[in-house]
Amino acid sequence: MEVSYSPSFIRLLKSLPHALQEEALEKIESFSNPTNHKSLKIHKLQGRLKDRWSFSVNYKTRIVFLFLTRPRRAHLLAIGDHEVYDR
Repeated sequence: MEVSYSPSFIRLLKSLPHALQEEALEKIESFSNPTNHKSLKIHKLQGRLKDRWSFSVNYKTRIVFLFLTRPRRAHLLAIGDHEVYDR
């Protein structure tokens, strides 16, 4: 899968501790491979975020993204704890 990043996602990623940045990049790499999706707990969001999806980096950290109309492409929007859903 092709993955692109919003400028706000990059800023949020850079603000994380180095170890968490590395863990997130590993999960994004796994996300690019469709056979690893079950381990990431990918799910569609509801409410005001109903057009967005999320997957887990670890127990606390999530990545919010959009599936784009072009097949097999995702745009990462935000990363953080559950408060990421409030942004």
